[in-house]
Amino acid sequence: MPKPIVAIVGRPNVGKSTFFNYIIGEKISIVEDKPGVTRDRIYADTNWRGRNFTLVDTAGIEPKSEDIIESSMREQVEMAIEIADVIIFVTDIKQGVTEADKEISLLLRKSKKPIVLVCNKSDKFGKINEDIYEFYNLGIGEPFAVSSVNASGIGDVLDEVYKNFPKQDENEKDDGVIKVALIGKPNVGKSSLVNKILGTNRVIVSDVAGTTRDAIDSPYENEYGKYVFIDTAGLRRKNKIKDNIERYSIIRTMLAIERADVCLLMIDAKEGVTDQDTKIAGEAHEAGKGIIIVINKWDEVEKDNNTLENFKKDVYQKLAYITYAPIIFISAKTGQRVNKLFEMINEVNKNNSMRVSTGMLNQVINEAIAITQPPTDKGRRLKILYVTQASTKPPTFIVFVNNKDIFHFSYERYLVNHIRKEFKMGGTPIRVIAREKEEE
Repeated sequence: MPKPIVAIVGRPNVGKSTFFNYIIGEKISIVEDKPGVTRDRIYADTNWRGRNFTLVDTAGIEPKSEDIIESSMREQVEMAIEIADVIIFVTDIKQGVTEADKEISLLLRKSKKPIVLVCNKSDKFGKINEDIYEFYNLGIGEPFAVSSVNASGIGDVLDEVYKNFPKQDENEKDDGVIKVALIGKPNVGKSSLVNKILGTNRVIVSDVAGTTRDAIDSPYENEYGKYVFIDTAGLRRKNKIKDNIERYSIIRTMLAIERADVCLLMIDAKEGVTDQDTKIAGEAHEAGKGIIIVINKWDEVEKDNNTLENFKKDVYQKLAYITYAPIIFISAKTGQRVNKLFEMINEVNKNNSMRVSTGMLNQVINEAIAITQPPTDKGRRLKILYVTQASTKPPTFIVFVNNKDIFHFSYERYLVNHIRKEFKMGGTPIRVIAREKEEE
């Protein structure tokens, strides 16, 4: 189930970014005593009472402003409200209820979303600030007195947010449908590929980069299985993001990656791998998703006997952290090799969900140790005592060792590569967690 999204909204300079940074635990949002400093939404994942959620910080709203930038920020916040499951409305108790607060409350009530009203800058300790009663007039519900600077009252707000999260469906069944997200820069052919697979113009295709604004789900079934293809807006570099709709699209793309079982990382054959491609690939890798590298527009490339192999080497060199991902060369325009994608998707999804028995796993690890002895440090050798699989999607293994400090990254990578080779786990990240266990 996707993580709930919580949007923080309010007027400029009421302390939204300070509130955001405290919950996240680090200074991600810019904090400055000047209205309108946060121009674009910033988001991060966090956790409360065991429930993961995505927190979105927004620019301040000036409802009746004619200023172009402030008008743009208002549209941006309206988009954040649209995708949010819960909204935190932050006000300033020292300034009291302003006309802007009233306008924003009307906007929020129309959304029909759960709203948690926060009266920030409540710095009085030990007694109720009577100024808070004025905020009941907004018609949103009980206001929460909070001091973001002093970190007081925030736990109560998060408890209220938690109550309004969508319920988790613990009995949600795996219906055998593989969710496939198409990710990549704008204009690499994601929508064209979806349309070629579906055999219809399900998604608007244009030469204008960024035509697809939202993540669009397209169910599809054939002899290979059942799928949902998620066509996402292309991710641009931040300095290329010129309008608020594209910022909104970035959040949609990140959520699409989270929902997916397999990500098709689409790369333009004419451009090769760019810095932006490496960042997009990193998002899917960090999320633990199965990945297939899809080189599109291969029909438009002049070739000789070495073109394909040289292109592969270049891709793996620039995407060194996902060399486990298989590569396929296609043309969404002509349909070249598109049918071969389905077998690859099935295989990668199977590998991402693979569970290995403890006995077989330890046998493979012992073989790896026999081939290459664990490292030593100051005369003490690392000992691998026991290995077990903790979870899938991605396959995650706990390695019990005598000393975690000696378990160097290079040896961890060696064991991961050995596991991948022996169990044929292509297309999926593999996680290893080291834990110390005293020898008996």
